[in-house]
Amino acid sequence: MPARSERLLELMQALRRRKRPVSAQTLAEEMGVSKRSIYRDINALKSMGAAIDGEAGIGYIVRAEYWLPPLTFSTPELEALVLGLRGMIHGPDLDLAASARDAEAKLIAALPPEKRHEMDAVALFAFPSRNAEIAGRLADMRRALREERVIHLGYKDRNDAVTTRDVWPVALGYRDDGQMLLAHCTLRNDFRSFAISRILEARVTDERMPKRRQTLLSAWIARNNLPDLR
Repeated sequence: MPARSERLLELMQALRRRKRPVSAQTLAEEMGVSKRSIYRDINALKSMGAAIDGEAGIGYIVRAEYWLPPLTFSTPELEALVLGLRGMIHGPDLDLAASARDAEAKLIAALPPEKRHEMDAVALFAFPSRNAEIAGRLADMRRALREERVIHLGYKDRNDAVTTRDVWPVALGYRDDGQMLLAHCTLRNDFRSFAISRILEARVTDERMPKRRQTLLSAWIARNNLPDLR
């Protein structure tokens, strides 16, 4: 069994990963301890300033303004962060690459000296392709997603048939073989996926989407019986 301090950090991580209240029983099974230990550890975290809401029989959740100790990451956690950041820094989305560099600099500044060296020594790299034309489209797509704006698309399908349509953007997927826009298509009145490389025109309009993006995403996840991707 891990030391108490390690277990408290592990419990805080388990709570931070959840967006909905989680029961003490679930936490106990996940961490391999008793429910009584979970109750005791949650009280200990609260006494240290952790913003944990909930009670026995209802579940527990960390508020958005949760307490966070000085940044400490395990070696696998650092590797995951570095690989993700490097994938964005050298990826197809130039605006996101600049933001990832800024995020990396902030992370390095917040780490203790020994962890900065460990982060710099991570030997994991990502080599995604980069295309200037696609980079501009990706920036437009991300803006439309943030602002929940309708996008007017000109699109060429796999059979080279060209169509135009208005879509309600739902999510943007970054895959090894390219990027995909998930959207509700007003032409088909259903969800459709659009390869960014096949988009001929993408104009973000001033029109607001009639449905909230999160509502559409939840509906798509439920229809496809997928785990929560957020």
